[in-house]
Amino acid sequence: MNQHVILGLWPIAGVTTVGVTRENAIATIHAAVDAGIRQFDTAYSYGLQGEADERLGAVLRELDPGLREEMHLIGKVGQRYDENGVRVNDGRPETLVVDAENSLRRIGIRCFDTLMLHCVDEEVPVEASAWALQRLVQRGMAKRVGLCNATEEQRAAFATVVPCEAIQCPLNGLQQDTLQTVIADANENQCDVWVYWTLMKGLLAGKISRDHVFAEGDSRPNYPIFQGEARQRAHDIVDQLTVLAADHKRSVANLSISWAVSQPGVTAALVGAHRPEQIADFANAGPLPKPLRREVNRIFATSNDSVAE
Repeated sequence: MNQHVILGLWPIAGVTTVGVTRENAIATIHAAVDAGIRQFDTAYSYGLQGEADERLGAVLRELDPGLREEMHLIGKVGQRYDENGVRVNDGRPETLVVDAENSLRRIGIRCFDTLMLHCVDEEVPVEASAWALQRLVQRGMAKRVGLCNATEEQRAAFATVVPCEAIQCPLNGLQQDTLQTVIADANENQCDVWVYWTLMKGLLAGKISRDHVFAEGDSRPNYPIFQGEARQRAHDIVDQLTVLAADHKRSVANLSISWAVSQPGVTAALVGAHRPEQIADFANAGPLPKPLRREVNRIFATSNDSVAE
């Protein structure tokens, strides 16, 4: 069982990932289970019609009850699609309750192991959103709660209402700012820290070439790191990681994820996939031996002002 990796289900929703099929999505979740992954992250807004929830539920119904009991299911509420198909934040208490009820129904379960506020709604006090999540715990719809994409101040405000048991935030070797801010704060306050973008949308998986042309509808070219000099610098780093990974009989993806979960305060990494063959690259990722971590740090230091040892 790998407690350092969480399968993030955003890619299998098929909104920004091109070519996703329900068959492959379900096979991918099964492959993760078979590989020892027991933590799965979904959200009310993962899919225009809740595809991630539905596909997760389809797999859970096929599992042996004993195996099902090993699963840690993470849900997120407070983000949805408007009439134009744009994802928007809505942290109103009544919305969070409806989101949770619908997400649980789509999956076919009664309770999330962890339920999180997906994003802070700037129009709603975070304390009001926290109060709604506290009520959901009291109703038996979540065992514990947390929040994503929040500042240290927002986490603290949330925690005045209900204990913040976990946070989600970005972290990868190319983008390390959160190590000294939200991750350090969460660690001081005994929060689980689940990091995403550990492969930076596949860039740190080592499988996107310098001249790769993304398919129409793929959202990745819109990110600054996939543009111009920033992208070329990232490829320079990936070239070095490729050599190091081969020396240690690892994939670049495995090395990148393992680096992330080696950082102080990080509990586990959220990693996405939408095809079963992608699971093998990261299913056994875990904290790196210190000498190897230092080698990876030296490579990443070319794109960061400072790197944690």
